[in-house]
Amino acid sequence: MEKKTASRKRRKYDENYKQEILKMINSGRSVPEVARTMGLGENLVYRWKAESRTQENPEEKSVNSELDQLRKQIRQLETERDILKKALVIFGRGT
Repeated sequence: MEKKTASRKRRKYDENYKQEILKMINSGRSVPEVARTMGLGENLVYRWKAESRTQENPEEKSVNSELDQLRKQIRQLETERDILKKALVIFGRGT
């Protein structure tokens, strides 16, 4: 028995269409509402919305990258601090 696979072609949307969708969202309509009205998937509309934010402000990408790096450094320093606290308690010098 042969298994039939349905081949789906991805739809391509032009930038003007995407901009119209984003205008609808920026005017106060919710993403689920716009997606349902236009027959689109919510995830697709959320992705377009996120992409438009990074395109509008390319600095945001570098700021987010720096923020992630700083958060990672904070976690590392907190881990080191916790290890030192435990070592002090083990060797009887901590409170």
